[in-house]
Amino acid sequence: MHAGRTSAVVLMSGFDNFYSELDTLVKSFKKNDVMIKLEPDLESQIIRIFGEKITALGRAKTGLGDVSELSFATAEHHPYWALLYHVCQIARVTLEKWESDFTKDDLNEISWSIDELKNSYQKILERPHNDH
Repeated sequence: MHAGRTSAVVLMSGFDNFYSELDTLVKSFKKNDVMIKLEPDLESQIIRIFGEKITALGRAKTGLGDVSELSFATAEHHPYWALLYHVCQIARVTLEKWESDFTKDDLNEISWSIDELKNSYQKILERPHNDH
């Protein structure tokens, strides 16, 4: 080391190393005209990989799956879980029928979820952020 110079050593985590290697691999495929898109969220340690035929509808369904998982995982352990769950149910039915018509059963399911949203909202008004 020369006087007056400091060296910053950046230690990469195993996940950061994985992402770096994955990014290199994806770039090698792009050279062969295989369009793959990486969407990293390194802070949360999530990397989404999208193929060339991904659609906005496909991405929405995948993202909704993640949100739904949160509502299932926290069921009844968080005062807002029911709000999230019923919103996800409405969104799920909507995305499933995005390119077609709703059936009467679909509309009944949406109506039931709306009623449950109202009930959940009312419970939160009565006891905000209270698990009991």
